[in-house]
This record gives sequence, C-alpha cells and structure tokens, in this order.
Amino acid sequence: MTHKTDTRLSHAGNKPEANFGIVNPPVYHASTILFPTVAAMEEGSKNKLDSVYYGRFGTPTTHAFEEAVAELEGGYRCVSYPSGLAAVTGVLLAFLKAGDHILMVDSVYFPTRKFCDGFLKRFGVKTTYYDPMVGAGIAELIRPETKIVFVESPGSLTFEVQDIPAITEAAHDKGCIVVMDNTWSAGYFFKPFEHGVDVSVQAATKFLVGHSDAMLGTAVCTKETFEPVKWTALDLGYCAGPDDCYLGLRGMRTLGTRLRRHQKSGMRLAEWLAGRPEVARVMHPAMPGAATHDLWKRDFTGACGLFGVVLKEGPSKKALAAMLDGFEIFGMGFSWGGYESLMIPTDPGHIRTASSWPDKGPCLRIHTGLEDVDDLIDDLKGGFERLNSSD
Repeated sequence: MTHKTDTRLSHAGNKPEANFGIVNPPVYHASTILFPTVAAMEEGSKNKLDSVYYGRFGTPTTHAFEEAVAELEGGYRCVSYPSGLAAVTGVLLAFLKAGDHILMVDSVYFPTRKFCDGFLKRFGVKTTYYDPMVGAGIAELIRPETKIVFVESPGSLTFEVQDIPAITEAAHDKGCIVVMDNTWSAGYFFKPFEHGVDVSVQAATKFLVGHSDAMLGTAVCTKETFEPVKWTALDLGYCAGPDDCYLGLRGMRTLGTRLRRHQKSGMRLAEWLAGRPEVARVMHPAMPGAATHDLWKRDFTGACGLFGVVLKEGPSKKALAAMLDGFEIFGMGFSWGGYESLMIPTDPGHIRTASSWPDKGPCLRIHTGLEDVDDLIDDLKGGFERLNSSD
C-alpha cells in the first residue's frame, strides 16, 4: 500500500526493531568503527556506501535521516551535508571540471552565485546566468560544454516559479543534468523527480529542521547521480553531524503540520499586505494574479510562508529602519523556515545580471512563523505607522 506523505513522514527512517523498540533512532556519535576480523574489514571496505564503515561515511543516525528525506522527495537516495551551501557546492563539484559550463538561474540564492563567480571561475568553470522565465528557451543557451542546468523555484528573494518540466526536457535532450534548489517547498509541496530533476538540494537548516537550531543540507539523487554526488561529498570531507541529523529527522515528523500553518498564515499576511497603500506589489506565487501563479498552481500542491513585498517608492532608509527596528514579533535575521517570524530588507536588483529588476521601491522578505497571525498583523500595523511617521 502506498501511504500519503504525512503518514510516510511519521515513519520514514524509523527502525524500532533494530533499536530495542525505541521509536526515534538514537544519536550515534562515531569516528572509529571496529571490525572483528580482517575479512569483515575487507567486506566493509567493499560496501562503504551501504554499511557503517567510518564515522565520516555515516552512522545509523545519518542513514535514518537520509532515508526519510529521500522518501519525502521521491528520489533514490540522499546525501547529507553540514549546511545547505555545502550541499549546493558539493553537488556542483560532483559534475563539473575545468572547461565545463553551467547555466545558473538569475534569481538564485546569493551564496550559490558567489560560489560560481569565485570558486568555480578560479578553477576554469564558466557560468552563464539566465532569466528564470526562460522555460524551454533554455535549449538555446546550452553549449556543447554545458554540464548542469541549475534551477531554484521559486527564487528565494523574488519568488518566480520556473517551468521545471520544460527546462528539464530541454536540458536532457542536450545531455545536461538538472540540479534544483527545492528548499522553498521543503520537498513537501513540490516533487522534483516527477518533473524531471536529477538532483534536488535543500538547505535542511530551514523547514526540515524547523526550529532554527541546526545547520544541515541534503541532496536527493536519482540512481544515476547518487554515487558521483556521494563520493564527491566524501572526497571533500563533508560530514553532517549526528546531532544535527537527529534534529532534522525529528523536525520532519511535524513538517506537514508546520507547513500548513506557515501556508495559511502566510497567505493571510500576503492578502493583508496587498491592501496596504504603502505596498506596490506582493511577491507570493500562490496569490492569484501573481506573474507565475499558473505555473505554481500546475506544479505545486501548496506554499510555505516565505514571500516578498515591494514597497512604493519614497521611504527613506531612516524610515525603513524605523519600521524594521521597532517590531515586537518579527525578528531581523538570515535564514527562514523556523517557528519565528522574520523580516529583512532585500535588494534583488543589485545581484541580477541576466534579467533586469523592474521595481524601484524597497523590498522586504517575510518569513511567516507559527505565531498567531492576528498578532503578526498588529505588529505590521505598528511597523507601517513608524514608516509613515518617520522623516
């Protein structure tokens, strides 16, 4: 019987029969693994990716978390990393070498862009940024030396939904691998492998952990991409800590419940903000009328609580600071996906190179936490009062 996602999330990675009936897999701290015989050590060496061989290769805690994430996203196997950025860089390095070319979406997470423009460039890999709305037109940008097409949908600052099926079809026709940053959907609202993605990366720090207290990354792979990704992670020395994997696995048990609350409250805030006179537009793909709403509706089953707002031109930097500095509930801090609401100023136009940013007013990124939404609205009202009364 094929169970629904919430049921699978409640049990994936659990093996009570192997742990004295304990429901949650325990935390295994390990570096050295002892073998009783030379023959056992040799056998373990042959099966490093499937056995407990050395702490860096993974422990039962690591394996339980990876099994659960692969189950969530519908992939073959998962590789865990000490951060989301480590997952991105590890996957890229698994398939790129000097002389290769990568197509990178222009709305990508800034540290990914920095890695391409700095590290990869130094090692002879060229990056071309493309408009997130390119769709099947990506085929015209693919060169003979292009190895990877990287997508991030929606973009984590500007929230464009990409036409992933069209991009993956065009990329595969030219022999390219498609890597996706799937953090916004948490692997819950978008199933990447049903849409042709080859490797799905998440900053598990965010929704999978869910409590703002662990750094963690994941890469879920197809059968064909798993070994290159896993061996590259091992060659680079990437190793997620067992305590962090435990926190990630524990967070996944409540993922569906939390995401539905994030979604409901986020939509309420987005609709309220759309009616404010200070707001030029709300960047939320689940809102009818959003530029990529139809793509979101076609490919996604829901939305998290992360979205953006463009204010009308006029507020000074001082006024915007007065708004943000005085919040009682909304915090200012990087990351998202935790239980607490966050708001930070952003400048998408500053980093765009392939597609121009049309808006002139200041931008804000909002992560809707699990607080009472009426309290969040009251906090926003106070913020707009400060914005309007400041010089």
